[in-house]
Amino acid sequence: MLRNPFKALQDLVARPALQIGTVTSVNGGVAVVELPGGGSIQARGDADVADRVFVRDGVIESKAPSLPILTIDV
Repeated sequence: MLRNPFKALQDLVARPALQIGTVTSVNGGVAVVELPGGGSIQARGDADVADRVFVRDGVIESKAPSLPILTIDV
């Protein structure tokens, strides 16, 4: 069976990483999310201050559970 060439190309390209962080401020639909390593990013989406969220490619995907975060350096 022939495989879709576009799908094969998409499988080769890495997707942006899924990150988790805590919302520190929200202004006009853009949230500032503090990451566990101490950095911060801006992401579009619906969230409230102090929410823990999943962020991928500058977009809040969903709320994250309030579990301990373990950072592993590779």
